[in-house]
Amino acid sequence: MMYAGKQRNKQNDGGQKAKNKKYVLKRLWDYLIFYKRKLILAIFLTILSNLLSLIGPYLTGRTVSAMEDGVKFDQVFILAGLMILFYLLSSILNYILSIAMVRISQSVVYKMRQDVFKKLTEVPVSYFDQNQTGDIISKISYDIDTINTSLATDVISIFTSLITVVISFVMMLIMSPILSLVFIVTIPLSFFFTRTLSRIVKKKYRHRNMKLGELNGFAEEMITGQKTIQSYVGEERILERFDEINDEASDASYKAGYFSTIVGPTVNFISNLSVTLVGVFGGILYFEGAIKLGTLTSFTLYSRRFSGPINQMSNIFADIQSALAAAERVFGLIDQAPEVKDQEDAIIYDDVKGQIEFEHVNFSYDKKTQIIQDLNFYAEPGKVVAVVGPTGAGKTTLVNLLMRFYDIDSGKITADSVEITNYTRSSLRKSFSMVLQDTWLFTGSIYENIAYGNGNPSHEAIIEACKKAKIHDFIMALPEGYDTVLSDEGLNISKGQKQLLVIARAMLSNTKMLILDEATSNVDTQTEIHIQQAMLHLMENKTSFVIAHRLSTIQNADWILVMKDGNIIEQGKHDKLMQQNGFYHKLYQAQFE
Repeated sequence: MMYAGKQRNKQNDGGQKAKNKKYVLKRLWDYLIFYKRKLILAIFLTILSNLLSLIGPYLTGRTVSAMEDGVKFDQVFILAGLMILFYLLSSILNYILSIAMVRISQSVVYKMRQDVFKKLTEVPVSYFDQNQTGDIISKISYDIDTINTSLATDVISIFTSLITVVISFVMMLIMSPILSLVFIVTIPLSFFFTRTLSRIVKKKYRHRNMKLGELNGFAEEMITGQKTIQSYVGEERILERFDEINDEASDASYKAGYFSTIVGPTVNFISNLSVTLVGVFGGILYFEGAIKLGTLTSFTLYSRRFSGPINQMSNIFADIQSALAAAERVFGLIDQAPEVKDQEDAIIYDDVKGQIEFEHVNFSYDKKTQIIQDLNFYAEPGKVVAVVGPTGAGKTTLVNLLMRFYDIDSGKITADSVEITNYTRSSLRKSFSMVLQDTWLFTGSIYENIAYGNGNPSHEAIIEACKKAKIHDFIMALPEGYDTVLSDEGLNISKGQKQLLVIARAMLSNTKMLILDEATSNVDTQTEIHIQQAMLHLMENKTSFVIAHRLSTIQNADWILVMKDGNIIEQGKHDKLMQQNGFYHKLYQAQFE
C-alpha cells in the first residue's frame, strides 16, 4: 500500500504510551481472575504448603529445648518425625502447586494470544502500515512468552515469599519482641532500595523490549528481501545496519541487566546484616538469661526464613520487571482502537449494481500532507475504469478509499447513489473482488487457496476458474494436482504462478465490482496476453477498476483516469487522450521509446 513504510518506525503501542505499573498489574490480574477456580486452588495450596513448612523452625526449637537439660529421646524422635512429615507434605503440595501454576499460566497465555490475534483482525490497515511486522510478531511470541514464564514461576514465588515473610515476622514478634527490633532498620532500608531501583529497571526493560522488537522487525524484513539484497550485493551495508541495531539492542539489554543485578547483592547484604545482628544480640540476650536456647534457635531459623524470601524476591526482581515491560507492550496492542464501527443505521450492501462516484474527495494519511485533492469522477455500472499515472500519484490510495481501508477527510464517495459510509464495511468489501500486485497465499493446498473467501465452491467451479486464468495445465502437471500443498506463502512456485492463482481466486468470486491493482505485473508478456483475454471474460458486466503501469494493457478500457499528485488531470478513452497530446500521451510514448 502507498502509505506502507512511511511511518513504520513509530512504535506507538509499546514504548511511547507506556501504562503505569498499577494499570499493568490490574490487567494481568483480570486475566488471572478469569480462571478464579484454579487460582483459588493455587492460593490454598500455597498457604497450606507454607504453613506446613514454617512449622519446622518452631519444632527445631522444641527439639533443642528437649536436649538442653539432658536428651529426651522420646520427645526428640517424635519432633523429628513430625518435622519430616510436615516437610514431606509441604514438598508434595509444592509439586502440585507448580503443576497448577503451569496450567494457570498456560491458560492466561492462551487467552492473551487469543485476544491479541483477535485485536489484529479488528485494527485498521493503518496499524500494519505504521508498525513493523517483526515487532508485532515479537509481541505475540517473545513478550507473551516472557509473561508466561513469570506467571508460572515468579508470581507463585512472590506469593510464597510474602506468606513466609509475614508468618516468620509474626513468630519472631511472639518469641522475642526486643530481638525483632533489628528488622525495624533493615526492612525499610530494603524496601526503599528496591522501590527506587524498580522504577529505573522497569524503564530499562521497556526500552530493551522495544529495541528487541526493532531488531526482530529488521531481521524479518532482511530475510524476506534476501534475494534482492544479494542481487544488489548489499550484504555489507545490511550487516553494518544490523550491527547498529544489534548494538542498540545489546546496549539496552546490558543496561537493563546491569541495574537489575544491583538489586540482588545489595538486598542480600542487608538481609545477611540483619541475620548477623540477630546472632550478636541474640547471643547477648541468651547469656543474660533473657531468652532460652530453643527459642533463640527458632528465632534464628525464622529470621533466616524471613530474610530468604527477601533475597529471593530481589533475585526474581529483574524477571518481574521484564514481564511488566512485556505486558505493557502486549496490552498496548490489545488496547489499540479497533476500526471505526459502522453507523448504527448502516445497511447491508446486497443489491449491487456497481455505480461508483467520487465527489470533491480530499484525503491525507497523516492529516497534514494531502494525497488526494478535490477528486471527482464517475464510474458507470459494468464499465472498465483504468487508473494510470506515475508512482505516488494516488492510484492505490484510490483503492484504499473504495474499500474503506481509510476514510476520506472530506467530500463524498457513493456506491449506487448511496454514500459508502452508510453501508456496513463487511458488505461493502464483499461486493468487490481484488487482485493486488502483492499476492497472498497461505500454507495449504492449491484448492484451498483458490477457494479462500468464496464459501465452498465445487471442484468443477475451481477447475473452470483455473482454466480461465491459464493455470489449470500447470496445476495438473504437479504430482498432487490441486491437492499440492503450498509452503510459506507459496515459495515453492514462481511469482507469476502465484499471481495466476490469485487471479483464479478472483474469477471464482461472484461480485459486481472488481479491483485489479497491477494484477499482471509478475507474469511474462506471453502469459499476460492470455491473462488479458481471461480478464475480459472476468470483467464482463462488472464495474472494474484497473490500476496499471503498462498502458498497453488498458487501451480498451471504457474510461481512463490519468492521475498526478492526487488529482485527475486527464480522463477519457485511449484514442481521445492520445489525440490531446497531453500527459497521458507522454506516458504512453515513454513506454515505447
